[in-house]
Amino acid sequence: MGDFAYSHEVENMCIVAKGPKHGPAPIPEEGKWVKAYEIKDISGLSHGIGWCAPQQGACKLTLNVKDGIIQEALVETIGCSGMTHSAAMAAEILQGKTLLEALNTDLVCDAINVAMREIFKQLAYGRSQTAFSEGGLPIGASLEDLGKGLRSQTGTIFATNVKGVRYLEMAEGYILSLGLDENSEIIGYKFVHLGKMMEAIRGGKDPKEAYESNIKTYGRYDEAKKYIDPRKE
Repeated sequence: MGDFAYSHEVENMCIVAKGPKHGPAPIPEEGKWVKAYEIKDISGLSHGIGWCAPQQGACKLTLNVKDGIIQEALVETIGCSGMTHSAAMAAEILQGKTLLEALNTDLVCDAINVAMREIFKQLAYGRSQTAFSEGGLPIGASLEDLGKGLRSQTGTIFATNVKGVRYLEMAEGYILSLGLDENSEIIGYKFVHLGKMMEAIRGGKDPKEAYESNIKTYGRYDEAKKYIDPRKE
């Protein structure tokens, strides 16, 4: 019966044979169907979203796991200044650990720990971005989520009942002005792509020229009857 302690009641029971022994249900992993028995059986690239207890900030965690070991980690945080510093430490902690080690490691910030829990569930159940991608994705693939200049995609919108909405930052970039029609409704906006601007400055371009060359508009901005600075007006 094995080297375990058994209660008197169990010791006196007769053996009833177990029928099916087919193991776990297979999960999709990088173009294969895998029966996962151990943590080394898990591979894939996926994402997890986490939040802290007061819910004042959030984390998006992306991991690229090969044979149970984290080969790549992208930690994106928003809403809490301390969380950004926690992300720096968490990124150093994560790579090289097994998925189970990382799940049971303090990743400094509660939101990052919750994101780790959520991504673990995704990978353990085969719900990864690479479930049906043969061979998965190369190390470094998570950077594709960031776009030009390697900046996180963020949306920052503020609104009040008395004064309406203000777009501050969109996926395209930092909002410079909003275009309003005759009814004072937003019909477009002007923005500067900060990632491209910073790349140009780092490449030696004059900052003013880099700024002006990366200003673009979206929507029917040119048709607006009024333009406002969303941070000052």
